[in-house]
Order: sequence, then structure tokens, then C-alpha cells
Amino acid sequence: MTKVTIKETQNPTILKFEFEDFITQNESFEFKNIDEAKSSPLAQQLFYLPFVKTIYISGNFIAIEKYNIVEWEDVKDAVAEQINTFVDNGGTIITIEENKTKKQPVTVYGETTPNPAALKFVVSRMLTKNAIEFKNIDDTAASPLAKELFKFSYVKEVFIDENYISVTKYEVNNWEEITLEIRSFIKQFIENGGIVLDETMIVAADKQENNKTQEFDNLDVTSQQIINILEEYVKPAVAADGGNIVFDSYNEQDKIVKVILQGACSGCPSSTFTLKSGIENMLKSMLNDEKIQVEAVNA
Repeated sequence: MTKVTIKETQNPTILKFEFEDFITQNESFEFKNIDEAKSSPLAQQLFYLPFVKTIYISGNFIAIEKYNIVEWEDVKDAVAEQINTFVDNGGTIITIEENKTKKQPVTVYGETTPNPAALKFVVSRMLTKNAIEFKNIDDTAASPLAKELFKFSYVKEVFIDENYISVTKYEVNNWEEITLEIRSFIKQFIENGGIVLDETMIVAADKQENNKTQEFDNLDVTSQQIINILEEYVKPAVAADGGNIVFDSYNEQDKIVKVILQGACSGCPSSTFTLKSGIENMLKSMLNDEKIQVEAVNA
């Protein structure tokens, strides 16, 4: 008789239902709706529950992301019972053969960035809504892809945002020697169902947004204006170059704006010029204050 164990995750909208044994072999699956779940009769059945938003199947667990119309406390036992009953009645969790013949083809291409040590690998589908930076392999719990990339000796940092992966390398290799290897690896990893980011390890986006809004509301007016300018005018430009810029602080006494550079922007030789000649001049002009200075915390 099957007995799944209910486990909470760092994301309050996602709950894990763990089995005693593995239910997939070195493969992971993500289904957004009943049509996508043709290879998983169990996932199809679970989508009949009106609160089920996304289903993840990997290793020894099924993770379910819910809509906010219910609380997990009210429905988790019923979901666990439904999974137990389905499996005990001989139901199929994943039709492995069908999935193996149906790869998810993706296109991956490399783009240069202003930072000679960083290259941007653009993928033909969305990867995440939240920019995430990994400085070393120990930080990669949320990203199996980043973890695998760090196993290449020349990979120094990995940055993932929207539909691209920005890789920063050590000087030991030239891009001509390694670009094809990284591009091919990312393409095969995604096509074979590898997880780019494990949503169960990431704080829920809506909760994160609420925290951001709360923090924003507590800031002084000038800081709020600076954030709005960075979001509207600066971020789209640096994202196109494979990087990101995050507001850190503003000191009203010395007029210093501190920002955090991520991805291709971090450690870029031209970042100082961009900060001073580009962003600093923009803030001076738009805020009508010639005393403003911009500094990178991690320059």
C-alpha cells in the first residue's frame, strides 16, 4: 500500500508529496495544464482539482503549485489520499517511453556582452521571472543547471534571468575554445528535461513582490525615484547585455547611490564608465541634483 509523505517547501504555494522509492529515473517533468500532462495520467487526474496550477515530477516526489483560492492545510490530506489511491489501483505516474521519444526542442545561441569575461546564452523559451545569480557551486541548490555548469573548470559565475543564462569564465580559456561546448550542454540539458530552476526552492514570486512593495513604501521619496528610474531606463539596457542592476541604498547626506551589479555587469571593465557616464549622469539630470554619485557595492 502506497503512503506518500507530505513535505513543505520554501515556497508556501508549493507542497511536495514524497514516495519511498524513485518514480522517475534521472528525468524531471513540469506540467502547466492537462494538455501538457499527456505523458502523466496521474498529473492529468490532479489537474481536475480546480486549485492545481503546476505539477512537477522528479526523483521520488510530485510537487504541486496551487492557486490562492485554497489553503494547503485544508486540502493537502485529500490530495495525498488521491495520489495513494491512484497508485494503489495500478495507475501510471509517468509514461517513460512516450516522453523519451518526445524531446522538447529548444534553440540556444551565444551573444557577446560588454564584459569580455561573460557570454550570454539565449534560450528560445522563458526560464524564470526572477533574476538569480550564482557565485559558486555551493549556492546552486535551486538550480541543477547552474550546478552542472560549475563542473566545467572554466566557469566562474552563472546568472539566470528571463530567457537567458549569462556565464562568466576564468581567464584560463578563450571563448572560441569553449562556447560551442557550453551552448551544446545547455541545449541538451534543457531538451532532456533537466531543471533550470527548481521552483520549490525559490520564494513565491507574489510573496517576494509583496516584500518588495513593503520595502519600497518604507523608503524616502528620492530612493523611490531612483528605483523607478533604474527599473524603467537602466534595467532593460543591462538585461540586453546579459546583466542586471539592483538598488542597494541611497544616503541623503553624501548623495551616494549604491547599486549591486549582477551577471555580465559584475566585474565588467566598462561597468565603471557605465555607472559614472551613463547612470550617474542620468540620475543627476532626472533628479536635478548634480551632487549625486553612483557606486557599485561589488565593483
